Amino acid sequence: MPIPLVNSIASWFLKKRFHQIELFLKYPNEVQDELLLSLIDFAKNTEIGKLYDFASIKNYETFAERVPIKNYDGWQDTIERSRRGESNIFWPTPIKWFAKSSGTTRAKSKFIPVSEESLEDCHYAASKDLLCMYLNNNEDSQLFNGKSLRLGGSKELYKENGTVFGDLSAILIDNMPFWAEFSSTPSSKVSLMSDWEYKMQAIVDETINENVTSLAGVPSWMLVLLNNVLETTGKDSLFDIWPNLEVYFHGGVSFTPYKDQYKKILQKKEFKYYEIYNASEGFFAIQDQNNSNELLLMLDYGIFYEFVPMDIYATSNEKAIPLSQVQLGVNYAVIITTNAGLWRYKIGDTVRFTSLTPYRIKISGRTKHHINVFGEELIIENAEQALKKVCKRTKAEIVDFTAAPIFMVDKEKGAHEWLIEFKTPPKDIDYFNELFDNALKALNSDYEAKRYNNITLNKPKINIARQQLFHDWLKANNKLGGQHKVPRLSNTRDYIDDLLRLNL
Repeated sequence: MPIPLVNSIASWFLKKRFHQIELFLKYPNEVQDELLLSLIDFAKNTEIGKLYDFASIKNYETFAERVPIKNYDGWQDTIERSRRGESNIFWPTPIKWFAKSSGTTRAKSKFIPVSEESLEDCHYAASKDLLCMYLNNNEDSQLFNGKSLRLGGSKELYKENGTVFGDLSAILIDNMPFWAEFSSTPSSKVSLMSDWEYKMQAIVDETINENVTSLAGVPSWMLVLLNNVLETTGKDSLFDIWPNLEVYFHGGVSFTPYKDQYKKILQKKEFKYYEIYNASEGFFAIQDQNNSNELLLMLDYGIFYEFVPMDIYATSNEKAIPLSQVQLGVNYAVIITTNAGLWRYKIGDTVRFTSLTPYRIKISGRTKHHINVFGEELIIENAEQALKKVCKRTKAEIVDFTAAPIFMVDKEKGAHEWLIEFKTPPKDIDYFNELFDNALKALNSDYEAKRYNNITLNKPKINIARQQLFHDWLKANNKLGGQHKVPRLSNTRDYIDDLLRLNL
């Protein structure tokens, strides 16, 4: 089929979907309520459905009273039974696939159920909607005249007891519809290579002669790939290799620390960036406007949303609220009920709503990845905004970072210790630290209060990491690859002490 014809057909199909999206934009709370009741009805004869008498649940209030909120630990035994081949436990259709979540380096592996319904109605539907949003905003796009360079996980799929587990990206590639395979590069064979470092060069070799029109992947790893492309080809600009490149679809980690480095290698006025919010548990939100830093919450993917204000999260007063009750600017932990049988599940992410008509969000961090040892409540969003501001002032560039508390000993005050790997270090690290401390104070009043006259916190301590430190640490822990991330902030010193030992 000629590519221009494919472009026309795809554009027509994707734009047609936009009319369905308009339904949940107009009636968001009604769509969510109806979705919840349909999930409950579909699963009423499962083991979980009978335990909580789903058959008699007719509204959200009853659902919230009966069904407890759980994290992965609360679901682990049930999921393990499903992985051993038992069926109809928490979802009526057989669960064949389990996405092995990378989590953090020290965390045990999590196996997230992926049903046929979640594959089709969530993950693949979202991929099409992402293109739909983009084409709706950019009618002159030539996206389908070329291919999308996708950078996913690097793990193979493993079979046990008739079920299969692996990185979500590997599961998606293995089940990919023909249209996605046709329009993507590299090949599935290269995408699923297990040796990440060997795979990187294989991707470069396979893609430099393709007509790449879009990029898709985690910012940290995609940056490594793109720099390898430039090094291999000897070119100064990616547009010398892929002249029709027009957009980068990114997600997985915050884009903030990497944005300036991307702009250096993608110096084209009309080049666009589109953010997505997806995880092993589902696909949640999509940037629906050009040049925006907000994400539209997608409400018809078989996922019912609840939210817990972070000021009562993990306390005796913890209580979730439905979408209809959220407020602007509040930091919420996300709770999901899904079409893969996760009921009131804590995904560990936090978001803030920037708009209620429609519901748009910003990802603010992780429920566990923050520092609050001294009441300072420092979240990833604060750290990344402060670093971006200071890097701009000092003309520094950051590759990766992590931070942890320095605990009080005897009469010594506490502090935060930072380990930062620079691509371009600042000329004066003490001046960088002073600016950084002040930027954090400006962004976070709790931090500012604890730093006032060094009442509780001394100024930050910044260590400069050697080149490739975080890469070597991930490699040593068998965590190289597009789905793996360095833990940014922690309330313990486990990660930073491990890294400092390697920082020789």
